[in-house]
Amino acid sequence: MAIEVKLDTFQGPLDLLLHLIEKNKVDIFDIPIVQITDQYLEYINAMKEQNLDIVSEFMIMAATLIDIKCKLLLPAEIDDEGNEIDPRTELVEQLIQYKIYKYMSYELKDKLVDTDRMLFKKEMLPQEVIDYKQPINLEEIIGDVTLKKLNDIFLDVLRRKQDSIDPMRSKFGVIEKEEISVDEKVKDLKNYIKTHSKFTFKSLLEKAHTKTAVIVTFLSILELMKSGIITVSQEEDFGDINIEAA
Repeated sequence: MAIEVKLDTFQGPLDLLLHLIEKNKVDIFDIPIVQITDQYLEYINAMKEQNLDIVSEFMIMAATLIDIKCKLLLPAEIDDEGNEIDPRTELVEQLIQYKIYKYMSYELKDKLVDTDRMLFKKEMLPQEVIDYKQPINLEEIIGDVTLKKLNDIFLDVLRRKQDSIDPMRSKFGVIEKEEISVDEKVKDLKNYIKTHSKFTFKSLLEKAHTKTAVIVTFLSILELMKSGIITVSQEEDFGDINIEAA
């Protein structure tokens, strides 16, 4: 299905403005508003289009041009950085965007025309050719390779694989992170104290098989001492730590 592209008439006020700018060969970034506005109004007066919706769009643009024209006659406005504000800036940005889309539509139209000129031929290979499979000569592929040679190659690959394994690291198991919470350990010790009024720190470590477990147990003892739940004493230097319920 072809895309209808109208080139005889202007497709909106921006299209008309762009036509006037290109016709007068003026810089789009420095539009002579007085000249362009006069020509634009002449075109509006000469319009024979009776569609009120379309006429209203052109009239809104005419009002915008007149507004810009009036602002150019007044002293220039200054922004926060001390630069003059050009009232044409917003209009210029709209024209540039419209021009980009307009020429993109031309490119799409050209591609559509080129596509209509392309013809594709259906596949017409005979079924015999499609079904043909090149025969395989096993003797030619295998050559002088025997089962013994294949076995030797297989053993050589296995030997290289074993040589590439680190003899030390290969004996390591899976290292898993031991999740030990100080809060949970404190709760366990509170329950333990209910049935054991006196005990030693060494006895608590009988079930601690890792360094992390020892550290968490020690931190839990400090937390209980801070809370006043237990008292700690040591009879001699480097001796066992005695723990007693407060």
